[in-house]
Amino acid sequence: MLRVEDYARIRRAHRDGMSIREIARTFHHSRHKIRQVLEEPQPRRYSRSKVPWAPKLTEEFQRAIEDILLEDQQAPVKQRHTAAAIFRRLAQQGYQGGYDQVRRFVSRRRTHQRETFIPLCHDPGQRAEADFGQIYVDFPEGRRQVSVLLITWAYSNASFAIALPSEKTEAILHGTVEAFEFFGCVPKELWWDNPKTIATSILKGRQRELNVNYVALASHYTFEPLCCMPARGNEKPHVENRVKLLKRWWATPVPQVADWEDLNSRLRQRCQHDLLRTISGQSEPIGERFAHERAFAVSLPKRHFDPAISTVRKTDKYQTVAFEKNLYSVPRRYAFQTVMVKAYVDRLELVHEGQVIAWHGRHYGEGEQILDPLHYLVTLERKPACLDHTAVYRDWKLPGEFGQLREELESRHGRFPGARQYIRVLKLLAEHSTSRVRQAIVVCRRRGTLSADAIGQESVRMATIQSVLDHNMSLHGASPETHESTVQVPLPDLNKFDRFLSQGGQKDGQTNAPQSGSPPALESESQATSPTDDAGRVQQAGAGSSGCGPELLGLLAATDRTGSRQPNGQCAEGAYQTGRLSSLQGLGHV
Repeated sequence: MLRVEDYARIRRAHRDGMSIREIARTFHHSRHKIRQVLEEPQPRRYSRSKVPWAPKLTEEFQRAIEDILLEDQQAPVKQRHTAAAIFRRLAQQGYQGGYDQVRRFVSRRRTHQRETFIPLCHDPGQRAEADFGQIYVDFPEGRRQVSVLLITWAYSNASFAIALPSEKTEAILHGTVEAFEFFGCVPKELWWDNPKTIATSILKGRQRELNVNYVALASHYTFEPLCCMPARGNEKPHVENRVKLLKRWWATPVPQVADWEDLNSRLRQRCQHDLLRTISGQSEPIGERFAHERAFAVSLPKRHFDPAISTVRKTDKYQTVAFEKNLYSVPRRYAFQTVMVKAYVDRLELVHEGQVIAWHGRHYGEGEQILDPLHYLVTLERKPACLDHTAVYRDWKLPGEFGQLREELESRHGRFPGARQYIRVLKLLAEHSTSRVRQAIVVCRRRGTLSADAIGQESVRMATIQSVLDHNMSLHGASPETHESTVQVPLPDLNKFDRFLSQGGQKDGQTNAPQSGSPPALESESQATSPTDDAGRVQQAGAGSSGCGPELLGLLAATDRTGSRQPNGQCAEGAYQTGRLSSLQGLGHV
């Protein structure tokens, strides 16, 4: 069989003057075949001269196939007939033809039944689409699958992506708020599929029963929450294509990140860089089209939306609240009380009577106990043996000075009395920061007065000095973080504080001796941390402020010429700059 290359060589030889006989002798073909090649520029397509006999697919079998295809429209997708299954059914009914006839007929019918679409065109600022995509990311602890929320505008294709630890409702609320802040505007419509976290029930047509928290988000930002028809992801093609872009472009090769913040920073940079890209079929970059779209979108509201879900729980005898198969602790005074749990994507806030009583980092495992040691300080004083027999205190990471302090106290006073002294020091963490108490331990060890009372007095003194520094800085219009060259802080006379703490202070020439044998400042502290009160209700370890009596306020006024008494009778505490007080070298950050 001659190919088209053979035809070309024969025709060129005849063009150069070779006769038909010479061409036939040279190329080893008959003269009849050479004449045929010279008449036709390329070989003829193969065609049968006679159609072979085969049983005809009669109208009866054609109607049977159409009936089967019609029934399949009501059957589940995975339980519909293939062409081979239809052929087997026809063979049982007496069909004697071949499979190819059935296959070609079924293919023609299904092609006619395939759905076609009309290209859509959305107005600027009208519509945005949202969906989750999953990618794999390498963290320092290993590779894991991460859910990424994507929101894409239908007109401009401007997108936002954020990695979230889950696809729960609070994650959707948080991600949507972050997206609106990134865009600086809100679409009039936001389209989703039908996830249970948004559409709790699918009703007739496009009617949905939506999650109340998502409805609150839509009401706050005044967008219309809409959902696609079931199994109709093609109704939001822009975000569907962006999910493919996320996997193929943004996550290939597999990203290697330090933490979640690093991952989201990279995704945000990708979104910003994508604004420079021009999509096929458009003449303007995405950023220019989005600038035009923003003019027609809804403005951000003045108030910030609180992206949390709330539920009511009752605390138990272990001072814990159960939420999503995990336990979170509360201060002792709120045991057996009803509290509101506000779940954010990264934390959990526990609220009682409108006041936040505790907060914890959000955990997504099961069977975990998230306990704050500060919440159990009052109970620990009543049950000191729990210091060594509960995980909450065995696993508590404190500076090394605390462990050394316990060893010294137990060696000096005995095991159990020393442990009680150590527990009294731990209770100071409810009123003072860990670094302040640690520095107080260091100072008392250097002085040789290592006891719970001395450490408490030193912590109060450091808090007082801090309040003086903060007040003086506020008088000069500077924050505690201001550089030391900006503010000139007068040096306090520390001897006055020592005399006050050791003698109880003097007022009107009289010495106010403490009734219980302990300094007044420590008495006020012991009242604040008595077993009947709740030491854990103070800020998480690190906040801290100390009470100031009238005598101490007078001393403060003498030091900074104004005093710094607040409405609640306490002295404010802030950051401390060690470089301004030469007499406090070695105290560090108090």
